[in-house]
Amino acid sequence: MSISPDANLIKEGERKIEWVAQHSPVLNRLRDTILNDGTFQGKRLALCVHLEAKTAYLATILADCGAQVVVTGSNPHSTKDDVCAALASRGITVYAKQDCPREVWEEHLLNTIDTEPEIIIDDGAELVSRLITHRPHLASKVIGSSEQTTTGVIKLRAMEKDGVLPWPAIAANDAMCKHMFDNRYGTGQSAIGAVLSSTNLLMAGRKVVIIGYGWCGRGLARYADGMGARVIVVEVDPVKALEAIADGFRVMNMQEAAREGEFFITATGNIDAIRKEHFEVMQDGALIANAGHYEHEINLQDLSSISVSVQEARPYIKEYRLQDGRRIHVIADGELVNLAAGDGHPVEIIDLTFAVQALSAHYVAKHRDELQPGVYNLPEEIDKNIAKTKLETLGIKLEGLTQKQQQYLNSWRTS
Repeated sequence: MSISPDANLIKEGERKIEWVAQHSPVLNRLRDTILNDGTFQGKRLALCVHLEAKTAYLATILADCGAQVVVTGSNPHSTKDDVCAALASRGITVYAKQDCPREVWEEHLLNTIDTEPEIIIDDGAELVSRLITHRPHLASKVIGSSEQTTTGVIKLRAMEKDGVLPWPAIAANDAMCKHMFDNRYGTGQSAIGAVLSSTNLLMAGRKVVIIGYGWCGRGLARYADGMGARVIVVEVDPVKALEAIADGFRVMNMQEAAREGEFFITATGNIDAIRKEHFEVMQDGALIANAGHYEHEINLQDLSSISVSVQEARPYIKEYRLQDGRRIHVIADGELVNLAAGDGHPVEIIDLTFAVQALSAHYVAKHRDELQPGVYNLPEEIDKNIAKTKLETLGIKLEGLTQKQQQYLNSWRTS
């Protein structure tokens, strides 16, 4: 069943959503200029993203533009009950519960799918993968989808390769206004902030190991460096590793870094980035957090297997004591640290990300008869329009090309 509004929670949830509304100038402007053109009118839209205040505001805007919105959370540990209550009080159907068991979360995802969505806005391909696997008879009703994460885009491309993706899907994560800002600045600030606030420890002078040097890893390394950390990067791609060196960081393999590091933050989008052989050589007091999509970037089963006890050291932090007396600390059980132990990305960053998501959904809905099944990038002109809109809200006017400059750029002649 969808949740019923809890009067005791609604007020706080509304307060959080209103704060987001005040600091989302891009979404606000796009709602008034593009999104309300009737494209969403009457469309059944399923939204599966980390269900906190910023997601709630996106759901509200989509509903204001005529969509029949159903919302669920992409991770129960990032779901906020007060926000869910506020959304339900606004007449939006919500299937979500904070910190619910995994089987209940799975039920919520299927409940959302059973509303027979025509458009899906997804995070980690949670809805898409389950619809294709468990409700294939509903696939023909889907116009298209939009995907927010690197992990989800990897899944979509694998589906496309296997010939099982039945509709057009926009890789929203690959839009410039998403990954260049959300993955880098959003993850960098929010993940480092969550680590610092949950531990109350000093980062300056610490050896901080960043595992993965994609856009998220770059942001983490940059923010850790700004806090005075001595950054070590672990990477499997030789070009990215070389980039990390050029950016001024040390590069090691994981076994070497495990011996030296004091703080470890994963951002790989893969499994087992930290595993048994790494735990076995870590220093006493090592602290581990995950800034990737899933908690399985850290193999906690391996850590438990070599531990003699586990206890709560602080809120959000578990201390694993090994047989030789060493202690290893894990933040938020390896869940996405910036949401499980913090408030997630800054509002202004998600304003850009959700502008990408909203316009991606708008694009597939508007061009439903032109797009074949497969994974698509958001058209460049839409991506740039988001950036232009943001600059306009900041009161910034860009330089323009003169006619002579335009002619020069469009000609191969030297004179």
